[in-house]
Amino acid sequence: MPKSSDLLEWYDHNARTMPWRVGPQERQAGVTPDPYRIWMSEIMLQQTTVAAVKDYFERFTARWATVSDLAAAEDADVMAEWAGLGYYARARNLLKCARVVADELDGVFPGTVEELLKLPGVGPYTAGAVASIAFDHPATVVDGNVERVMARLFDVHTPLPAAKPELTDLAAALTPDVRPGDYAQAVMDLGATICTPRNPACGICPWRQPCRARLAGTAADLPKKTPKKPKPIRHGVAYIARRVDGAFLLERRPDSGLLGGMLGWPGSDWVEVDAPAHEAPIRAEWKTLNTEARHTFTHFHLRLKVCTALVPMDRKPSVGEFVDADTFDPGNLPTAMRKAFDLYSGA
Repeated sequence: MPKSSDLLEWYDHNARTMPWRVGPQERQAGVTPDPYRIWMSEIMLQQTTVAAVKDYFERFTARWATVSDLAAAEDADVMAEWAGLGYYARARNLLKCARVVADELDGVFPGTVEELLKLPGVGPYTAGAVASIAFDHPATVVDGNVERVMARLFDVHTPLPAAKPELTDLAAALTPDVRPGDYAQAVMDLGATICTPRNPACGICPWRQPCRARLAGTAADLPKKTPKKPKPIRHGVAYIARRVDGAFLLERRPDSGLLGGMLGWPGSDWVEVDAPAHEAPIRAEWKTLNTEARHTFTHFHLRLKVCTALVPMDRKPSVGEFVDADTFDPGNLPTAMRKAFDLYSGA
């Protein structure tokens, strides 16, 4: 049977350094994690890599050092700072959650899974991670790395996602009462650095002896996954209108749906037909670029035709509003919209 003590001993010498993490030596010296920073990192890390998150995390926490600071922020400022990180519902829920904690809980995060689950945007994984890492409660924390480790450790051949309940039960059985926060991070580190998807380094794994998949020679084949259906392709039109004074015509997307609450170019709906119905947001002589902006979301590929125009000062748009050239920052656009702008800039 795998021992948590073996993994913790490995973690004490091999823990990754991250801007939100209190390392094992610091923990043993009495330093405790800041729940705000742990919560922030876990929201950002949902469906996103550590490498992509680090810079965003450091910018966010430098600008909004406490949950009360974030709660008082302007929605547009937070959405602009989030631009490029994707899955924008997370940013909206980040603000909602910060305001609940600041306004209703006196700026103090709850420490139990049950209470954390009541917060906006906090699901079972995030609640377990915050309770475990920030408060050292023996909560079960299961991400993709942990699923892979458990599948190999116990040689589980049931394909994901059907295997999730079984893998979660196995992870729960191994979670110790001693140093559960360090243990949760240790399993994730093990999956990220040793028990990797390809070419796992079994020879230096602290759990190599009890690992059933290593003994069976099946480690490289696990975890098994149900084949995904091909992603459909959706088509749309983006209109980039620039006024003669340099201002750009932008609209803020509805709070619900993809890119909710973000600034972007007016345009058509995104549909699975090559020529979606569309209407220009302002009267102008529009030109269509001979290339299209391409972006992939979780469930589909997007192909955007980009139409451009230069418009006079007195022309009024039917949707959106002009943003002055000195305040327009393409870096505040979501990635799909920024790709369209890049094509416009290079035309």
